[in-house]
Amino acid sequence: MFFMADLPSVSRRTLFGGALAAGALAAIPTSATAAEEATGADSTPRRPGQRSMIGVPFERHQTVRIALIGLGNRGMSMIGGWSAVPGAVVTAVCDIRAERAKAAADKLAADGRPRPAEYGGSADAYKKMLSRDDIDLVYIATPWEFHYPQGKAALLSGKHVGVELPIATELDQLWDLVDTSEQTRKHLFLAENCSYGRNELAILKMAHEGVFGEVTNGHGGYLHDLRELLFSDTYYTDAWRRKWHTRSTASFYPMHGLAPIAACMDVNRGDRFATLRATATEPKGLADYRKRHMPPGHPSWKETYINGDLVTCLIETEQGRIIRAEHDVSSPRPYSRINSLAGSRGIVEDYPARIYVEPDHSGHAWKDFGPYRDRHDHWLWKKLKDDPNLGGHGGMDYVLQWRIVQQMRAGLVPDIDVYDSAAWCSPVPLSVISLARGGKPVAVPDFTRGGWTKPRAGLDSQPSEMPG
Repeated sequence: MFFMADLPSVSRRTLFGGALAAGALAAIPTSATAAEEATGADSTPRRPGQRSMIGVPFERHQTVRIALIGLGNRGMSMIGGWSAVPGAVVTAVCDIRAERAKAAADKLAADGRPRPAEYGGSADAYKKMLSRDDIDLVYIATPWEFHYPQGKAALLSGKHVGVELPIATELDQLWDLVDTSEQTRKHLFLAENCSYGRNELAILKMAHEGVFGEVTNGHGGYLHDLRELLFSDTYYTDAWRRKWHTRSTASFYPMHGLAPIAACMDVNRGDRFATLRATATEPKGLADYRKRHMPPGHPSWKETYINGDLVTCLIETEQGRIIRAEHDVSSPRPYSRINSLAGSRGIVEDYPARIYVEPDHSGHAWKDFGPYRDRHDHWLWKKLKDDPNLGGHGGMDYVLQWRIVQQMRAGLVPDIDVYDSAAWCSPVPLSVISLARGGKPVAVPDFTRGGWTKPRAGLDSQPSEMPG
């Protein structure tokens, strides 16, 4: 993780609807055509020699050599999994705080793994690391504002890239990552662990097998009371995550729930996000928590929170399906990713997991989802559910890591590509634009440039083995 003092300047695009909202409203387009231009929906043609990455497999790797950038909470929690996957080795680690890189290297050595090279001590230490020729995959787990420059730099260095949520925070950045992936012929993908959750993958298989009939709508998001952690003086280095609530009105993090629902609807594989409109409640939660829990003189008392407690995005797809994606980390509530999918023959909801489908059920009473999950369990969970390395977030972290390494070793097409990643992250900047327009719909860019019309495989993959 990096010091806030080292943050790149926040552009006008990121601040729409926030501190600059009053002055920016006059610049927001009102016509549909202008809205498409503002959101980049009228995608520019590919440059000469630039080709789609849809369906492009990884080159085969006997061993997948992995480098990590960012060794705070998330990076350190994932390093053990990366080193435990068969055929994977961590060759380099980097953090602006050199002591974190050393701690990560010490941990791997203590676990009997090869000691990786260490990089740190400056904001651009990762650039030196990227010059190494023993890295196949770069995993980025730094604060959000660094994902885009570090992801692009990794692509340009000839590496594949996995990025924690989101891959970028602005539309031009999303487009640039798409173009850079196409130009370098290297994959960049969102490390969306929730897409590999056991329930999520079972629901995906059920949707594709017609259990819910014709799928018409779904709900997903990220509802997680983070107030205590946001105000911790140690958890988020330099309070980077809380400070985003002073800088932008965006729906920061709906992808955990949005991505699995998008997969069920074959987004970018026969359907696509077409329009998005956003609403937001008043920003009350963080100020209230500060009033009740933070002592006078705490740095947070100098902050003004502008991000709504609950930001809701209503997304309509080209095929007429509706997705409600929500983000709320500022309110007292139990954790939920919502994870609901409905169609002409029934509905499933998570938190708690329950189902109602015809002709199995009647009488308006929910039934236990467990037997359906067991019946439709994804092959990845059948293979890995007893793996001793399953750990964080109910095992989905390791399933994600195992699958990425397996795809790279076997030379498979990735389940999640740069187009999925850009689409799933587009609500971050699009919510800002819609909110600044009073909640009016804005067009969602077609990052595939027309490639979404063709059905193709994705997270609902066919069984395959880890190469020996």
